[in-house]
Amino acid sequence: MSLINTSVKPFKVQAFKNGKFIEVTDQSLKGKWSALVFMPAAFTFNCPTEVEDLADNHAEFQKKEVEVYVITTDTHFAHKVWHETSPAVGKSKFALVGDPTHALTRMFDVHIEEEGLALRGSFVINPEGVIKACEIHDNGIARDAKELLRKISAAQYIAKNPGQVCPAKWNEGAATLTPSLDLVGKI
Repeated sequence: MSLINTSVKPFKVQAFKNGKFIEVTDQSLKGKWSALVFMPAAFTFNCPTEVEDLADNHAEFQKKEVEVYVITTDTHFAHKVWHETSPAVGKSKFALVGDPTHALTRMFDVHIEEEGLALRGSFVINPEGVIKACEIHDNGIARDAKELLRKISAAQYIAKNPGQVCPAKWNEGAATLTPSLDLVGKI
């Protein structure tokens, strides 16, 4: 079953953010847009490149009023050390969420049972706590923060403009479509 248009289930985990340990719950996601970015584990190869890309684009996420959460199967203690020892990860100003019990990786269907790690999964969640977009891929394929931002922009646009859809390669400010019988077979 798809997770799209389902509500995030209750959870409570610990994270490291801006020099402090914080608690993150399903309620933390309410009232604002959220991007949950699952990665296999701290101290791996591709993960720091993704954290750095998210950090380099963090101002754009903030402009869109989106809270970013990077989630791995490690503890929040490991994330503190990862943040302190990796120049790439050290750039992050968002929550590095620990999921050592694998509750979140299982909830979002990105858990690799045999390895105890997560697949690379990105989830866009609206202010009501409903999943509006997701992308999951092999751990050898790193993601692009700009593409995640594009998907967030599209999700925010259609939330504000019911009845509109964003066509392929849509970017903020581009034309959208209003689905109708007249468009069938003409695009």
